[in-house]
Amino acid sequence: MSLDRSPSPRRDGGWSSPGLTTPFDDTLPNGRLRGPSPSPNIMNGGKGNVTWASAKANSERVNGYPRYQSQNQGWFSRVRKMSVSLPLFAHGGQEDRIAEKEKLNRGWSHDGSSINWKEIPRRAGLLLSRRRKYMALSVLAAILLLWLYSSSLVFWYRRTSWLGGGSKFVLILGANQGGGVMEWKGAREWAIERDSVKNKKKYAARWGYELDIVDMSTKKRYAHEWRESWEKVDVIRNAMKKYPNAEWFWWLDLNTFIMEPTYSLQSHIFNDLNTNAYRDINVYNPLKIQHPPNGTSGDPTAPKFANYLDDEALSPVGDGKPESINLLVPQDCGGFNLGSFFVRRSHWTDRVLDIWWDPVFYEQRHMEWEHKEQDALEYIYTNQPWVRPHVAFIPQRKINAFPNGACGDDRGIPPGGCKALQIGDDMRECGVQGIHYQEKERDFLVNMAGCEWGRDCWGEMYNFRQLSNRLNRNPWEKFKDWISDTWNARKKKEKAKRDQEALEAQQKEEAEKKQ
Repeated sequence: MSLDRSPSPRRDGGWSSPGLTTPFDDTLPNGRLRGPSPSPNIMNGGKGNVTWASAKANSERVNGYPRYQSQNQGWFSRVRKMSVSLPLFAHGGQEDRIAEKEKLNRGWSHDGSSINWKEIPRRAGLLLSRRRKYMALSVLAAILLLWLYSSSLVFWYRRTSWLGGGSKFVLILGANQGGGVMEWKGAREWAIERDSVKNKKKYAARWGYELDIVDMSTKKRYAHEWRESWEKVDVIRNAMKKYPNAEWFWWLDLNTFIMEPTYSLQSHIFNDLNTNAYRDINVYNPLKIQHPPNGTSGDPTAPKFANYLDDEALSPVGDGKPESINLLVPQDCGGFNLGSFFVRRSHWTDRVLDIWWDPVFYEQRHMEWEHKEQDALEYIYTNQPWVRPHVAFIPQRKINAFPNGACGDDRGIPPGGCKALQIGDDMRECGVQGIHYQEKERDFLVNMAGCEWGRDCWGEMYNFRQLSNRLNRNPWEKFKDWISDTWNARKKKEKAKRDQEALEAQQKEEAEKKQ
């Protein structure tokens, strides 16, 4: 910048520097030149002259700037301005975080008067929304774990003594009957054993029961005495030693199948044992055993055994308490049936099992007993009065229903079911005399007893397995089956219609040929 003339001092102080003001700055809107500034000279104390402060202020308004000064006009500055102009989204508490805080009072204000209670729900919602994905992942992981371990959780829950009580029950299943020694085991025998074992395992796991699968193969310890069919007595004794905390032991033959796995033993039988069982054998007595017991007492006028039997032994129901029941046996058309029965741990049970397994007792009677250990138990019950007060009987259909053909033909149930029976009506298969399996009554277990004598064991096992699967379907399976049945019925109807039309066309064609 050049000066028109050299600066000269002024009389009132200061220096005259006319070249420091540009024509653009000194020109007024009316076209006249701006006069000297009336403001005092800060630097020199003069008035009306150009000072260094005014010159510096004027120079800042010039369009050209030195390259070392930044006026926020670069590319990054423009991008920053654009980003700042975008809308902001609150993330809960952001206003307080960016606000200037006093050094010793950082964070949320603890002054109750400054809390905006209306903002708390909004802030809580924003906080949850920020962590929503983590919460969803946690919930999914928990559901996955419960699904993977649900069977184990249910098993341990139902087996605890103070919740389900399943640990008090042991299922004893006799498998490998004969072991290929008494007879050859083919594919059908292996299939029967596979289905039966799988059925018992699934039921025991569902309710928290113990399952003891025993090998019933012929062994030397039994074979040398011809006691192949008596080993279940010895097996029960060994199971009591193996499970010392169990109370009830349920023996099951291999040809049995649990039809209703949703029934627990507690709800089905033992929660109301007095109602589900009967102790007076005269209620249903196919063996015609006289009860109370009789015999020779020496006094022809006195009741037999009256000289030494107490009131409990002479009572038809013993003491009448369910706690005194130690043996629970069903009866079929021929008497006691041991294909499915219960034994309770007690001192009485130990004595009975010892007598039942006594080799001397066996040697004297085994040739007379066609049904072996079953006939032996009937003999003990008949001739040992101290046994009767602790034996109870359960209806056959409750735990040991037979298929049609075993113990005669199925007589069926009334149209309205067993609950619709009135006094004087024919009981048929209802009550304690019912023997055969009834689908409408949803019987608990079926025993294909005697199927090896003229019947098809595998065919019966397969049919009952399919029936059980159909009766115990879940809603989704029922819906799928309904869709399938509807579709098949429609196809069958269309096929029948086409066959009928083809038959009518053929008949019409034959009639035209005759004409």
